[in-house]
Amino acid sequence: MQPAPVERARASDLFWIGGFIALLIGAGFGLRDPWPADEPRFASLARDMVETGRWLIPHVGGDLYQDKPPVFFWLLALSYALFGSVRASFLLPSLLAASGTLLLVYDLGRRLFGREAGLSAALLLGCTLQFVITSRGAQIDPTLLFFSTLSLYGLCRHLLLGPSWGWYAAAGLAAGLGVITKGVGFLPLLVLPVWAVLRWRRIVAPIDGAGGARWGLAFATLVLGVALWGVPMLWSVATSADPALIAYRNEILLEQTVTRYAQSWHHVKAWHYFLLEVVPTLWLPASLLLFWLVPAWRADLRERRAAVLLLLGWTIVVLVFFSVSPGKRGVYILPALPALVLAAAPHLPQLLSRRGAGRASLGLAAVLVLGGLAAVLGQALGELRITAALRGSGLESLWPLHVFAAASTLLWVLAAWRWPVAAWPAVLAVLTTCWGVGVAPQLNGERSARDFMAGVLRAVPVEQTLGLVGYKEQFLLYLDRPTINFGHRRWREGDQEPNDAALWLSRSARHVLLVPEQYLAPCFAPAQQQFAGVSSDDRWYLVSGRPAADCVARGDASRLIRYPAHPIG
Repeated sequence: MQPAPVERARASDLFWIGGFIALLIGAGFGLRDPWPADEPRFASLARDMVETGRWLIPHVGGDLYQDKPPVFFWLLALSYALFGSVRASFLLPSLLAASGTLLLVYDLGRRLFGREAGLSAALLLGCTLQFVITSRGAQIDPTLLFFSTLSLYGLCRHLLLGPSWGWYAAAGLAAGLGVITKGVGFLPLLVLPVWAVLRWRRIVAPIDGAGGARWGLAFATLVLGVALWGVPMLWSVATSADPALIAYRNEILLEQTVTRYAQSWHHVKAWHYFLLEVVPTLWLPASLLLFWLVPAWRADLRERRAAVLLLLGWTIVVLVFFSVSPGKRGVYILPALPALVLAAAPHLPQLLSRRGAGRASLGLAAVLVLGGLAAVLGQALGELRITAALRGSGLESLWPLHVFAAASTLLWVLAAWRWPVAAWPAVLAVLTTCWGVGVAPQLNGERSARDFMAGVLRAVPVEQTLGLVGYKEQFLLYLDRPTINFGHRRWREGDQEPNDAALWLSRSARHVLLVPEQYLAPCFAPAQQQFAGVSSDDRWYLVSGRPAADCVARGDASRLIRYPAHPIG
């Protein structure tokens, strides 16, 4: 089966994709520090990899980190090693992953349905809310999305445009790398059962030279990808006989994968959570187009259009897979989004020229424009609720709000006049640029805990030793001296962490603890307490002197972790 001739890529297409990346994803790059909840943990973990040389098994604050495999952390660490600065490097993996994902969608759409369809699919993905929001943060999911899309790309090159056993093998390897990025990286290989059903229905053609053994190639390369980290990790655990490493192995292989999927202990949602809450909102504007796409897909089914049915079938499989699990977060289904826009790709050039699609884009963009205008006018007129909200926002200057209101209104009017379908991406680009360049830098000191930790370190003389109880990972990024902590995720052990901290505090008059308010009683009620400030919605105190004797007696000195100082950047 020979692939059909395809249109060549154009430089203008790459210009449009690059513009989307720059404005929607890259605006504000390097102007803020990592923000909670996950970014500081990942950034400090990656920095510690570089500074300590411990790359195989992740640590946070000197303690083992069992929640996720290390590929994303390796990428963060390489970025940090390249730039020598957390602020300059922590968003780079997500930016590159988002760029790679858009280029893969463009190229696959171009090969399957034509250049214009591929460009339309890439640009639709590039301005979809969930893609933009996720790609602008230092989360694992953009990297997982890239590996999943790369795997799906390779499978489609083989199953729809092949045979191409090289791409088939590459697809398995990409899925394996996805698994050691986040456990569900294997999901693209579920396109094979979908293809088998389409083959049974004679909707797709057979693969030339497809012997039984060759179909195992992708699974072999998946195992190879997982083994790149899994084998050294398992060997390290087996040869150390360290109970902590054994517990790490068991949790990363079982609790964080099988148990988390089958018997999730948090983020529990109803089975319809993705269909009724995530897709209609976070997949805007793609979800708005379903009004026209569903009838078009029905026609594709009647016409037995193999590429559309394969991509759409895999999208449904992913949605069902995550809907079955009791634990659900909106970002879980992000890997299905590129497949959805690719299934829409052959219809997008015509659909986006329809008057109804233009009106939908104008209406969606108007929500943002009217919000900005209402805030500016409300402030100008002294409307109490708006002025109170703006005062409490933490912004020292409101120029980003004024720029957004003016620029978005102008672009909305121009789009309504000349090219209505461009309204949403244009207004969204103004929003992301104003946020990244104007808003985030103003909020950074408070959101990142940089200002809070500067105050804490000023209050503790360098000749004293600072210990952290129930600490937030963002605190680790700003420590200018060696400190003590008592482990990660100690809340799982009830009151034991305050007991361990009380034992350490009792051993020297030069020991000082940073303690959240909810941990003060009973262990630190007798000690001296100095209010340190508010961070992450908690009130924090510097505690010195003698803690409660019964807490000291219950303390475990072996839980103490000495965390070295690292460069601040």
